[in-house]
Amino acid sequence: MAAPPSGRPPQVRSGREPARGLPPLPPLPARPPARSRTPGTLAPRPAPPGPRGPVEPRRTRRPRGRLRRFAARWGWRAYAIPLLTVATVLALADLLGPAAGSPARVGATAGDATPAARSPEAAPPASTAPPTTAPPPAEGDAGPAEVPGAPATGTYVEQGAGSVSVVPGVSAVYGSGPLQRFVVEVEDGIGVDGAAFAAAVEATLGDPRSWGSGGRMSFQRVDATDAGAYEFRVSLVSPGSMERYCPGVGTGGYTSCRYGERAVINLARWETAVPHYDGDIATYRQYVVNHEVGHALGNGHQPCPGAGQVAPVMQQQTLGLDGCVKNAWPYP
Repeated sequence: MAAPPSGRPPQVRSGREPARGLPPLPPLPARPPARSRTPGTLAPRPAPPGPRGPVEPRRTRRPRGRLRRFAARWGWRAYAIPLLTVATVLALADLLGPAAGSPARVGATAGDATPAARSPEAAPPASTAPPTTAPPPAEGDAGPAEVPGAPATGTYVEQGAGSVSVVPGVSAVYGSGPLQRFVVEVEDGIGVDGAAFAAAVEATLGDPRSWGSGGRMSFQRVDATDAGAYEFRVSLVSPGSMERYCPGVGTGGYTSCRYGERAVINLARWETAVPHYDGDIATYRQYVVNHEVGHALGNGHQPCPGAGQVAPVMQQQTLGLDGCVKNAWPYP
């Protein structure tokens, strides 16, 4: 911009200076002086006035314990629950108290005059009860409709006591090969010498023509009935007890059977054999022992191979020979 012709510097007009020809502007209000503050500090802010005066600072509340919080939350229930729990425990103790000390649940203590009563199912130590659980499938020589007429009674006891006793004693090992241990039992009350019956069973199974022929297996009589102490039993039972020791087989009190671990010999057949053996009781006894023990060893029935041939020991020779020749041995 060019300087004015007069040579004087231009005069700067104030922003509030009125323009030429306009009325002057009113003066600005005076600005209050700034408050003096100490460096690094803030001035406290005055509390705003109100109808109740200045607000007091909030007090810090102490935290409640678990029991106080539980009681504050549940009210009267917090006291009722423990009382109900204690009452329930006392009621149960009152109910169970007499039962726990009753004679039916505890035995006689030292000094009692009357000993604890034995269970009615308990058998004498020397006797074993018939099987109470279902063993493997049973095998017998006849169904009810196939039983032939029984011989005249009076030569043997028709009904024994129902319990059996183990014949005591341990024999030598007969034969070679895998050992098969057996227990011999005789029904109580049938008037049979147990030792003589056990000796006959030993002689049959120990014969070289029996199941141990050629070292196939060996046999030993034992008198221990613990689990794992034997492989099978040979039991002599009266005709009236056959259905007890061979339930559901259908022996009709005439034939013998194998039921579970037992080879059950019918006393009537042991004493009288069968009509078509022509009175050869000794051979029939060997046959019936080998036949029922053969079932216990896992062998099934076999038919007659043909007229005039030797009957297999697993043929049902008690019911008939079907043209075969009687035979008592697995390996004649």
